[in-house]
Amino acid sequence: VDKVRHVGDCVAVVIANTKYAAADALDAIEVDYEPLPAVIDMEDALKQGSPAVHDAADGSLGTNRCYDFPLMPTGEGSFEAAVKAAGDNAVVVKRRFINQRIIAGFMEPRAVVASPMGMSNEMTVWSATQIPHVLRVLLALVTGLPENSLRIIAPDVGGGFGGKLQIYREEILAVQIARHLGRPVKWVETRSEDMVASHHGRDQIQDVQIAATKDGKLLGMKVDLIANMGAYLQVITPGIPLLGMFMFPAIYKMDAYEFFCTGVFTNTTPTDAIRGAGRPEATYAIERIMDELAAELGMDPMKLREMNWITNTEFPYTTVAGLAYDSGNYEAATARALELFGYDELRAEQEARRASNDPVQLGIGISTFTEMCGLAPSRTLGALKYVAGGWEHCTIRALPTGKIELITGTSPHGQGHETAWSQIASSILGVPVDDIEVVHGDTGRAPYGMDTYGSRSLAVGGQAIKKAAERLVEKARIIAAHQLECSPDDLDFIQGEFRVKGDPAKAQPLAAVAFEAFTAHNLPDGVEPTLQAEATVDPNDFSYPHGTHLAAMEVDTETGKVSIRKYVA
Repeated sequence: VDKVRHVGDCVAVVIANTKYAAADALDAIEVDYEPLPAVIDMEDALKQGSPAVHDAADGSLGTNRCYDFPLMPTGEGSFEAAVKAAGDNAVVVKRRFINQRIIAGFMEPRAVVASPMGMSNEMTVWSATQIPHVLRVLLALVTGLPENSLRIIAPDVGGGFGGKLQIYREEILAVQIARHLGRPVKWVETRSEDMVASHHGRDQIQDVQIAATKDGKLLGMKVDLIANMGAYLQVITPGIPLLGMFMFPAIYKMDAYEFFCTGVFTNTTPTDAIRGAGRPEATYAIERIMDELAAELGMDPMKLREMNWITNTEFPYTTVAGLAYDSGNYEAATARALELFGYDELRAEQEARRASNDPVQLGIGISTFTEMCGLAPSRTLGALKYVAGGWEHCTIRALPTGKIELITGTSPHGQGHETAWSQIASSILGVPVDDIEVVHGDTGRAPYGMDTYGSRSLAVGGQAIKKAAERLVEKARIIAAHQLECSPDDLDFIQGEFRVKGDPAKAQPLAAVAFEAFTAHNLPDGVEPTLQAEATVDPNDFSYPHGTHLAAMEVDTETGKVSIRKYVA
């Protein structure tokens, strides 16, 4: 290590037979540090003459400036043009929001075991990772090991929240040390190490302007963003604020939108994806400034939202940020939330408390939001410089015993894929969920996949399961028709059984078809033995779930005590 760039940076590696010996060896290491000036503040880091995090920083962009990304329409599409066109009827509100740095806080810190497999040059790696398939590719590229000699297993991961959507140095070191020693190597992170060594999230300065007419019609929005990269770029660090770029306009109609992002290096723990990855940051900003705009206009903040969101009759709708929303029903979700919340009554109570100078005041928070989820298609992720694709894969096998093996490329870490995936397959195959084994998180058994993150598993992986199950049924239909001496078109598939139309007594269950496919004693010409099917799905677009959250908070203005009065989502 030539320079330590943040607290938690890797300096030395100790290898020992026990963790106690390793701890003693760490204590024995003396590092001769030469103190260097550090830069922690993002705006300070952008100033000429500030300490350089990387000596080779591109001077043409300025000290510590990682990148600039402008989405700056000119002419009629610009923010200034929209405000100018409205003249004296325009109201502009500008606010600065600080989206604070966060940590993933997963239930169990990271851990990795790398075990060389005899003389075969093969390596099995058990890692608490969200991305075993992507990790295998990246480990192969970094270490030089052939990808087919690496087997990655993600056991019970202990939560991830984006914090394990990464290839960490400890995974690389474990593999390289195991290769060198020819024996298994284990590393387990402590909680205190996790706080400074696992990547962080958020950490943005958002200067946001919004413009509307005096009666509340939105005109446009302008966002100037500074995003803290930390000391190093991780798997998708630069792309996180760019995901947010698409979401600042949210569910609202406007004619002008400008976005400018500066990524900056600082002497802090690197940032990357955590819980929403850029999109919650944008939602926070737009919802806060909508409240500020409502206050400036003297309007109810809910009314301001309702008069500006996309209505049911306008879908599909292309937003000013370029996203194509396929559907939505913001009115219905919000109406139900308002009903459960008792919005009008709580607003009346709020006004009464203000009028009486009640020491305990009532605050009401609103968020009507959407989010780009189901991260795909691959070409879009490529434009964001992600290292992998957005497709997902599934293989389904009907075993000779009638059981089903479902092999998925998703890799759960608490999402409950075993249950959900079994239910999807069961609904199509007519097989009890208890007879379906879901195989995941092991590149030796599930060699193809893009793993679990970005709210994509059901939206993308679920489609692959559905398509593979339907293909399996169609192959089974051909075999069953041959056995029942009828045309495949003359068969109904009901509750896991092929039945001849008009003669339901003539039937063959899927389990019997699977056994026939296994023995291959009497298959139709051109049909290969075994009963299995696979599917790879790369969606054409994101999915756009939406919702409404309402919160009532009581604040004691004398003591500062805050309590939740009511929360509805």
